[in-house]
Amino acid sequence: MGLVKEVIKEIGNKSREFYEFVLPPIDMYLNDDNLKVVIDIPGFSKKDIKLTLCGDILSIQACKEVDEKESESLISKQRPNIIDKKIRLPIDIKQGEEKIDSAKYEDGVLTLVIPVTKKGKDISIE
Repeated sequence: MGLVKEVIKEIGNKSREFYEFVLPPIDMYLNDDNLKVVIDIPGFSKKDIKLTLCGDILSIQACKEVDEKESESLISKQRPNIIDKKIRLPIDIKQGEEKIDSAKYEDGVLTLVIPVTKKGKDISIE
């Protein structure tokens, strides 16, 4: 039984590593006024999440505490304790002009609204 438990634990570790690489799932919606970014980060509390916007790179970091007592009886673990993800946003944001209009975390979903800066101006043709 010990070998089976070790194999299951190792499979869980590899699975968690994969999820840490691909997670969190992100949806983006672009309209004339803003970019809405919706990020699934279940299992974390608001205080565990840190966001940074540097130019057009959004950095998402989250880390939750591990209950050592629960870890002793752990058989399989796939949910990550750490998220460290950088995303290039599909909008042009100049260094020093980074702004997030709103950030809301509810039911494991983080929703950001980032204003879109207008590119250029219309040119009239005579």
